[in-house]
Amino acid sequence: MHTDLVAALDIGGTKIAGALVAGDGGLLARAQRPTPARAEGGAVMAAVGEVLDELAASPEWPRAGAVGIGSAGPVDAKAGTVSPVNIPGWRDYPLVSGVREHVGGLPVTLVGDGVAMTAAEHWQGAARGRAGALCMVVSTGVGGGLVLGGRLHPGPTGNAGHIGHISVDLDGDPCPCGGRGCVERIASGPNIARRALEAGWRPAADGDTSAAAVAAAARDGDPVAAASFGRAARALAAGIAATATLVEIEIAVIGGGVANAGDVLFAPLREALDEFATLSFVRGLEVAPAQMGTDAGLVGAAAACWEQLGAGA
Repeated sequence: MHTDLVAALDIGGTKIAGALVAGDGGLLARAQRPTPARAEGGAVMAAVGEVLDELAASPEWPRAGAVGIGSAGPVDAKAGTVSPVNIPGWRDYPLVSGVREHVGGLPVTLVGDGVAMTAAEHWQGAARGRAGALCMVVSTGVGGGLVLGGRLHPGPTGNAGHIGHISVDLDGDPCPCGGRGCVERIASGPNIARRALEAGWRPAADGDTSAAAVAAAARDGDPVAAASFGRAARALAAGIAATATLVEIEIAVIGGGVANAGDVLFAPLREALDEFATLSFVRGLEVAPAQMGTDAGLVGAAAACWEQLGAGA
């Protein structure tokens, strides 16, 4: 099936964004609602419905032949359900059937938000034209997705490439996922800040204790702040090297709020990668910042949808 327009949804714990995405990646219409994250499941679905209704009011809507959804996870594309950690009212929630019903039976594709970001970066961003890539979102959590053999590789449930829950420290802190020493437990924004505070870093007069504030302090030469980013970089490098060793990727693309730290993150990351990626076939691995910005989820949900429909984006 070929369609030149896809309705895309990007669902997270803070907002539900929607857009009509054209075949060149342009966004023809947008809609957004805050996520009623503490409400029961039906109320969250009602907010999704409002976003879809607003898109349906666009004169371009009749051209939309399918819906692509990138959602906070875990997702189960096989079952069409989602259980986002930060939306407690949705546990094994039948999102795909709910959306399909709302849009009159159009085909619906569901992937995790890390896979959606990967689809966007491979279509139009830093991984464009690459046969093998790992793309990561490093923010409140750490997610990711894979491109293998030149195609998006979401896996049967839409979660493949979830690098945040690879263990890189066997004796590390317990992770809420049930594992220990996970990449996310060391490298996510809140964990970078937590570690810096525990090690004695103190915020500036404004009291800002975010990872961005830690990055600013590191840039100004604070050794404790720099050490927390250094440890996060090592965790990311270990996860990237393990992935590259398993599936042979050419590039690792890193986006999300923590990537905005720039060289505070990327310099120690490249250094650590040299240390971990020692085998000949992983040694030349490139690391690059993501290019798609805040629209990556929407553009990627559409790209994943086209790939699934076999139309090619």
